[in-house]
Amino acid sequence: MLRSIPRTAAAISKPSAFAGLRFKHTLPALPYAYEALEPYISGEIMKVHHSKHHQAYVNGLNAAEEKLGSAFQGNNVDEEIALQSAIKFNGGGHINHTLFWENLAPKSSGGGEKPSGELLKEIEKTWGSLDKFIEKFNAQTAAVQGSGWGWLGYNKEFKRLEIATTPNQDPLKPTTGLVPLLGIDVWEHAYYLQYKNVRPDYLKAVWEVVNWKTVTDRFNKHR
Repeated sequence: MLRSIPRTAAAISKPSAFAGLRFKHTLPALPYAYEALEPYISGEIMKVHHSKHHQAYVNGLNAAEEKLGSAFQGNNVDEEIALQSAIKFNGGGHINHTLFWENLAPKSSGGGEKPSGELLKEIEKTWGSLDKFIEKFNAQTAAVQGSGWGWLGYNKEFKRLEIATTPNQDPLKPTTGLVPLLGIDVWEHAYYLQYKNVRPDYLKAVWEVVNWKTVTDRFNKHR
């Protein structure tokens, strides 16, 4: 979980208080081997995606927060503002990928098993069936221009499920208010080595390893 940095009058007058809250983000370990999601997502993709791309977001976030701490201590508001895009991009990349790995599971650990209970009822109430939800989700997510994410989110205000997309590494909750239940990465680094430029084929295959248990747990926690 990423922690926000509280900004108070005391923190401004005592820069060391901010420094005391600083900690480095780390790359989370995967709960399965890189090749465990084959043949749907290759081990090569998983290794590069996790150890290179996600690690780069972690490194970028740590670097941006380090600079933010210095700007905060120096009361350099211009620099604090300038750093927000790097924090959003790299912080979003860290948040999104951490959730993405949890959204997946090998077949031997329940990957691809259909949801049940209240979550399935809500999906059927909203889209008619699980298959129609997946069809709608894939169509909206395949249409993302450039790089981004497809999401199943929960709207706590209206108590309903929603499909959403976000560009780049924009995290769902901070940018839309929706609680992320399921996120699918459609940056090319998530699929190109295996599916080339055919994003719809990747979106069709990924459901074979979706971990609906974690999706259900998030839904039950927030509804």
